[in-house]
Amino acid sequence: MRVIFAGTPAFAVPSLRAIVAAGHDVVLVLTQPDRPAGRGLRTLPGAVKAAAQQLGIPVLQPLTLKDPDALAPLAAAGADVMVVAAYGLILPQAALELPRHGALNVHASLLPRWRGAAPVQRALLAGDAQSGICIMQMDAGLDTGPVLLREALPIASDDTAGSLEGKLADLGARLIEAALANLAQGVLRATPQPTDGVTYARKIGKGEARIDWTRSAAEIDRQIRAFNPSPGAVTRLQGEDIKVWAAASVPVASAPPGTIIRIESAGIDVACGTGALRLRELQRAGGKRLPAEAFLRGHALVPGDSFDHAAPIESSPRSPI
Repeated sequence: MRVIFAGTPAFAVPSLRAIVAAGHDVVLVLTQPDRPAGRGLRTLPGAVKAAAQQLGIPVLQPLTLKDPDALAPLAAAGADVMVVAAYGLILPQAALELPRHGALNVHASLLPRWRGAAPVQRALLAGDAQSGICIMQMDAGLDTGPVLLREALPIASDDTAGSLEGKLADLGARLIEAALANLAQGVLRATPQPTDGVTYARKIGKGEARIDWTRSAAEIDRQIRAFNPSPGAVTRLQGEDIKVWAAASVPVASAPPGTIIRIESAGIDVACGTGALRLRELQRAGGKRLPAEAFLRGHALVPGDSFDHAAPIESSPRSPI
């Protein structure tokens, strides 16, 4: 089949490679424009663009697809189907209707739960027991189209957004390959999404990364995992922003939230609103991610010291992390 592929981050790369490996003709890749990234803010290609260039596939990076002129190359491609995986731009109805079989979306949730931009992070924050992939026929709504294939995947207790997204990316690659095979054989069947159980995975706001130590240890642990690898859960210690990348529950000790109750080479134990967490990996602004033992060599901490509860994000110095 002739395929247009639309995607931008690393999540979409396994799907692109699987489609090519299955023998389909990917005639065009759409991806978002290059943007500055990293500490040096160098303009670098996204993961999908880099993969497409390695595979020798033409790449387009329109700022929008709402302009009719931007749709001309898509129409000229003569595609049978468009596959969309975390593209990041809104596809107007005119774009969805150009391929003969429309557009299929590789969505990282069990629809209708977590429609929208950040389904992986929202599932972790909510404490969901499972996530999954839905291959969906796209329509004009926000992830509202009928589901073509669906498979669940358990969320492990130590999953981060990065690890869970990696598992879902591999699952998505397998399902989109199966969906295209079924489509070619005319046996792909659509199931409308139920009207019950709809939730929306709104885009992650910067302020959501600020740790509030009055919350339970379980909630804060989910927050740390949901924001790893980006943007990183952040707290303040001795007037400095600190990112927390890994933690684990420890036995409860009575102390005000945010208070350091124990310091060991394995981690820094901090009281929460309910329960306590051992902080195992931390990072100073401008520094490297460090295990607690190495971090402590640069911080003279003692039990009784305290992390701030939830200082407003605007009051924090700008961090290059």
